[in-house]
This record gives sequence, C-alpha cells and structure tokens, in this order.
Amino acid sequence: MAQSEIILTSNTHGGDSAVQTITGEKYKGDGYYSRSDGLHTVQYNFQGLTGTINIQATLAVDPVDADWFTVHSYTAAQESDNKFANFTGNYVWVRAYISNWTDGTIDSIALNH
Repeated sequence: MAQSEIILTSNTHGGDSAVQTITGEKYKGDGYYSRSDGLHTVQYNFQGLTGTINIQATLAVDPVDADWFTVHSYTAAQESDNKFANFTGNYVWVRAYISNWTDGTIDSIALNH
C-alpha cells in the first residue's frame, strides 16, 4: 500500500540573504513498515529558491542528530520548479533538511513510499 504525505510545509526566507537552515520532523519510511522494496519518491515544489534541499534518512528506531545521513540532495540557484527524485533503502525515518538557504520559498516537500 503506497503512502503519501507532506514532510515539509510552506516556508519563505526572510529576504535578507542571511543563511538559514530548516530541519523537518521525522516521518516513517519503508523500513518502519518492514516493506521489502525500500523505494521512496520525494517531490519538491519551490519558488525563487537559492539553497540546498537535502533528504535525510536513518536506520535508527529512536534517532539522535548523529544518526541522520543524506540520501538525496538538490541545490537550486534562484530557481522555481517542481522536481521529483527517487531513492531506495529500508530507512526507518525520513526528513527534509534545508541548508545554505538564502532566498525564496519552499512550497512543499512530499514523500511517497
């Protein structure tokens, strides 16, 4: 049974070019449900974005910051787009992490698995 959920809702940079980061909440990945295929798809929707969208995952059941690692990354420079990416792994938890963010709006990031 496929599942889809928004893992990061709308966020707009303050417009002052200061570098910001966002660490999203954790969401259940395929490993949480003991699914064997491990296929995940993310959809990024953004406007005028300058920054890096990282999708991080962990195999830990009760993760701490050191347990997270990047499984997909996309860097944008003043871009407006709707992008998709696939990654595979039996990750227990998945989250969005935005780094080097200096401009634009992230409309949403959705996770399908």
